[in-house]
Order: sequence, then structure tokens, then C-alpha cells
Amino acid sequence: MNRYPVWVYAIVAIALVVGFIYTLPNFFGEAPAVQVSPVKATLKADAALMQRVEQILSAASIPHDGMTVDEHGVKARFVETETQLKAKDILQSKLGDDFIVALNLVPNSPGWLSAIGARPMYLGLDLRGGVHFLMQVDMKTALTRKMESVAGDIRGALREKRIPYAGISREGQIVQVRFRDQAAREKATAEIERISSDVVLRPVDESDQYKLFVTLKPEALKKTADFALQQNITTLRNRVNELGVAEPIIQQQGADRVVVQLPGVQDTAKAKDILGRTATLEVRMVDEENSSNPAALDAAVRGQVPFGDELFYERSERGSVPLLVRKQVVLTGERINDAQPGFDNQTGEPAVHINLDGTGARIFQQATRENVGKRMAIILFEKGKGEIITAPVIRTEIGGGRVQISGRMNTREANDIALLLRAGALAAPMEIIEERTVGPSLGAENIARGFHSTWIGFAAIAIFMISYYALFGVISVVALASNLLLLVALLSMLQATLTLPGIAAIALTLGMAIDANVLINERVREELRNGNSPQAAIHAGYERAWATILDSNITTLIAGVALFAFGSGPVRGFAVVHCLGILTSMFSAVVISRSIVNLYYGRRRRLEGVSIGQVWKPGAEAHHAH
Repeated sequence: MNRYPVWVYAIVAIALVVGFIYTLPNFFGEAPAVQVSPVKATLKADAALMQRVEQILSAASIPHDGMTVDEHGVKARFVETETQLKAKDILQSKLGDDFIVALNLVPNSPGWLSAIGARPMYLGLDLRGGVHFLMQVDMKTALTRKMESVAGDIRGALREKRIPYAGISREGQIVQVRFRDQAAREKATAEIERISSDVVLRPVDESDQYKLFVTLKPEALKKTADFALQQNITTLRNRVNELGVAEPIIQQQGADRVVVQLPGVQDTAKAKDILGRTATLEVRMVDEENSSNPAALDAAVRGQVPFGDELFYERSERGSVPLLVRKQVVLTGERINDAQPGFDNQTGEPAVHINLDGTGARIFQQATRENVGKRMAIILFEKGKGEIITAPVIRTEIGGGRVQISGRMNTREANDIALLLRAGALAAPMEIIEERTVGPSLGAENIARGFHSTWIGFAAIAIFMISYYALFGVISVVALASNLLLLVALLSMLQATLTLPGIAAIALTLGMAIDANVLINERVREELRNGNSPQAAIHAGYERAWATILDSNITTLIAGVALFAFGSGPVRGFAVVHCLGILTSMFSAVVISRSIVNLYYGRRRRLEGVSIGQVWKPGAEAHHAH
């Protein structure tokens, strides 16, 4: 009656062993570290950089407690925070502006735990320390860029259909298209309505000119603002993830603001640098006349750049070569759908293959058709500085939306450039309107208080359960401890972020989990009061309590899912721990506790009593069931 098959005991044993292993890394804590990451796409975190970092620290007589390298950067671990700060200063001075040297924290777990994927939970900003930013998106600039894009699309469409126009200009959020006759304006109106459903067209007649005012529909304005916000969030998330910041929180707040939290990063200046790292691509035409004139180039290098041009430098065998490029942008990285590293089909050299969207493909095809025999510069902008990756001569018209960038880059650079282009650029400028730093000491204090309250709650529950339910109380406490073990293991395996509200959810889970054991124990007592045999009382107690436990936990789980779906930030963190805690508490309260009871009592055929405290029978004095 009260016996489980062997496979059930095996599942319980495996769950507890796995739970213990994956909980273990959380007890080793974190060590102060310095993270060195390359700024430019042309630089890479590799063994050579790690050796260079080690040499700098050795020369400065700064001891470290281990060093690792991964795709994000080199991390040097230290025993004390004071040593960490010294190392950061010396590394920054020696490595220069080509590398980001940031303060960080790394797990202290043994290597064998890391090898099997057992890692500690991520800790939120309030527990680990780090930096918090509230950033505001410049929506006016986003709308201006959209209108510039609309003007470019209209210009390209009219040229393609050979519809004559006198000029296109933009004033604020209005694009003006001027015509010399009404027939051309009517043709243009039909063509613009065909290529875009987001605009409102208003014809205006002025003396000898026929104008067409183009504005965005209200729903298109909202769509543009929403896109700018989401694009910025995606870009920030991609760039922060690439730099190895553990479990950043990047989310929308209101209509035009973004919250960025970087746990474990104590260096506000470097965090700003991380957020500013975006890369985008621009395609422009080379000023052939001035670029082939040595005197004009020399004057440009000295600061006298010809009107309508900008000075950039192109990679070559001789190093960086100055080149004058037109200011007018033919195409931007906003038109890139995808970018992948690969190889040039003709030369076999590393290259980046870019897919353009429909509008970008049409613009690029038109630009190459009109400039055959001229040079086109492909410029990569990173941290506000532009560098010409390649400036090939246009041999023929290029259509289809597939563009290849190649020229004096190695495989690693091609991979990095593709990655940066996929990450995208900010759709609109952002301004930091609030910033604060949470120190690691405050985080440690929060952890201590949170866990002290959890342990005190656990101890109080244990004392009550053992004094009130005797051996069944001990079994309930063991099941409760198993629940805590499995919950922490699950959070670690899922690499969920634990915040202060998450610790509150753990404490709440303990209280709710013991509720199920109280229900079971009282059910067993009730069966004993009704005169059932101890074995029958145990069986009936678990079976009949299960329905009540299931109902109460499902309703609570629904509330937790609602909190996760509609909440944000700390509320969602609370909901995650709460929902996982409900699942582990059901398993521990029913399966684990019954496994222990079955092991202890199920082996006996004739059981005279169970140790479950005092059982009160109607009309009779209390007696201790044992």
C-alpha cells in the first residue's frame, strides 16, 4: 500500500544529487576581477592579449589569482578589491584607448563544476552591485531621419520612373517636392502613393510652381517612434551581450525611455563606453577630382577640406591613406537585413556578404548604374569615428540587394564587422538622464539580510513542525530543505537573475511549501481519528490531500504567471522565483516526503502507530500516535 517502485526512489535520488551539484556553485561566491575587451572590430580577445595583460601585471608586481580568455575579453581575477583597482589603473594606462578595462566580478567556482555547466545564479543589481542608467530617446531626431528616408525614397522613385521634378527639400517633418507642371505632379502623386501607404500628400499651387507636401500619417508617426525605441533596445542589448556583461537588464520604460542595468560593473565611465559602442555602415561616393589631386589631399589633411566633402582614411598596403568622400550618403546600415562573414568568390579573400532590404536594393542598383567607372566608399562608423573599409571602382550595375565588402581584412575582422553590422546602429540618439552606481558592499549587505531572513524563517518553521508533528514534522522539514535545494538548483541551471524581491519569493515559497505538508499531516491525523489503521491512514492522507494541494497551487501559479506576463523588472523577478518555487514545492511536499514515509513505514506489514504528534478523538482524551 505504502511502497513506491524502485524507479520512483531512483528519480528522487537523482533529483536531489543533481540539485546539490547545481546548487553548490552558489556557495563559492565571486571574486573581484578586471575585464579587458577590445574597442575596435579589428582587435580581438585572444591568447596574445592575455599574455600581454599578464606581462603588464607582472611588470607592475600586481599578483593575480588566475586569468581566463573568451570571446568577450580577458578576465583577470584578484583576491582583494584594492588589488583589482590598482590593476585596472595600470592596465588602462598601458593598453590605451584601444581596449575597455572595466571592473567586474567573476564566479569563484572550481573548474570541475564549470566544466559540467554548473554555474551560480546571476545576481541582480541590488545584490551584486553595478550601474543603472535611465536613457531617453531623441524622438525628434528619429522622425527627422524617417522624413529624410522618405525624401530619399521619393527622389529614387521619381528618377526611376523618369518623372521630372524641380527639387526636393525637407522642412521639419514635411517634405516638399516641387514641379514645373501639374501633369508631372499628378504622375508623382500616383507613384508616391504606390510605393508608400504611410504618407499624406497635399498639393499646393504657388505662382509658377506646383508643390506637393508630404507628411506622415499619425499611425506612421507612432510606428516610427515605436520602431526607434525597439531598435535602440535591440542594439543596446546586442552590444552589451557581446561585451560579456552577465545578465544585463535592458527594457522600455514609458514611451521614450530605456532602463539599462549592468550587474557586476562598478565602473560607470566604462559602462557608458559600452553603451556608446554601436557600429553602422554608410555608402558614399568618392570625390574623384579632389582625391586624385595631391595638393587638395594635403590641404584636407591640414584641415582645409573642400566644401561638400569629408576626409576619411582607407586601409592599404602602405597603411592608412587619406581619401575625400562626398558628404551625401547613398545608403545607410538601416537598409541592411543581414550581414554574414564569408569569402570573395573571385579572389578567395575574406569578405562580408550583406543583404539589403527592397528599398536599399533599389537605391544601390540606381547608384551603381549612374556611377559606373567611379569609386564607391564603404565606411564603417564605430564610436563616432569612420574608417573606409574598401573603396572599389564600380564596374557594372549591381542589383538584387546582395552586396559584398572585401579588401585587406582577415577572417577575424570579417566576422567582427559582420557581427557589428548585424547589431545595428541606434535608430535615434539617446541621452542618459539618470545614472547611479550600486556598490558591491551594499549588494553584499542586501544578500546577507535576505538570506538571514530566509534561514530564520526556515528555522522557525522547522521548530514548529518538529514540535507539533514529531517524526512527520522532521520528514516535512527534510522535504522543505529539498524544496529549497531544488529551487536554487533550478535558478542556477536556468541562469535566472536573483534580485531582492526574488529572495522574498524564496521566503514566501518556504511558507507556502510547508502548507502542503500541514495539509497532508492533518489528513493523516484525521484518518487516524476515524479509526483507520496507520498504513491506511498514511495512504488516504496523501491521496486525499493531493487534490487540495493541486487546486491551491494552480490558482497561485496562475497569479504568478500573470505577474510575469504583465509585470516588469523586480516584479517579473519575483514572479519567476515564485512560479518555480510552486513547482518544486509540489514535488518535494508530495513525492519526496512520501518517499521518505514509504521507506520508513512502508516496509512494516503490521504497523501499530505513527509518530505524528497528538491525535484528538471526539469524546476522548488526546493520545500521542506512535
